[in-house]
Amino acid sequence: MKHIITPIAVIMAMFIAMPVSASIFMYDDASDLDTEAKKDWDASAELGLLFTSGNTKTQTLRSKLSAARDYENWRHKGVIGYYRAKQENQTTGVTATTGDKLFLSAQSNYKFSPDSRSSLFLFTSYEEDKFSGFEYQGTVAFGYGARHRYSDSLFADYEIGPGYAVNKPIISGVVQGQESSAILRIAGNLVWDVSKNSKFNALAATEIGQENTKSRAEVSIQANVNSSLALKFSISGTHNSFLDDPNKEKLDTETAVTLVYSF
Repeated sequence: MKHIITPIAVIMAMFIAMPVSASIFMYDDASDLDTEAKKDWDASAELGLLFTSGNTKTQTLRSKLSAARDYENWRHKGVIGYYRAKQENQTTGVTATTGDKLFLSAQSNYKFSPDSRSSLFLFTSYEEDKFSGFEYQGTVAFGYGARHRYSDSLFADYEIGPGYAVNKPIISGVVQGQESSAILRIAGNLVWDVSKNSKFNALAATEIGQENTKSRAEVSIQANVNSSLALKFSISGTHNSFLDDPNKEKLDTETAVTLVYSF
């Protein structure tokens, strides 16, 4: 966990150092809040649990904490997500961990004016997922963003800019030395308020590097149970174009049904 210290410091510094603001601008999270500028922070906690018994015994946990603010010339958001899965081998009776992922990200957008569709963004992320073929992956990127509103209930964000990525590959269970490279980050996010009580989100982001291109995508639909609680269904995937370990799959997918509590 020593690798988490630097990314967390960067994320906290971004929140503390700037006179911030909340809404939708982060493309590694498809559960954004609303798009109206607010003086206060919006936050939500997401939780999904799955336990099976009988012929197959599994335990799955998915959790996420998001905080966002949109005010005057600034938009800010931070996300912390954790996923863990265990499955019992029916032959040996041994329970093994089949998934264990920690993800942190933060982004700030500076709008050229409070009503401007254009902005400059700074994005940073950090991920620990040893089942992906990397001990960790980190990214910092900055560039130009634009928000286009197509109707009162439909808008999309687009961003592009250069950045820098670091990672530590795992080959045959052995952690290798740290690698780094320049990248080009391209991201897009579509938000549609289907009705007063439901929302559809679709996002995609790719970080193009010389050695590896990492891409993420997620589609979700969220329906309100009441003013604070919602039920969310999502399908997401992460793809690495190059892995040193031939035993690892390049594409990881996840389907989840979770409860989202806003406060």
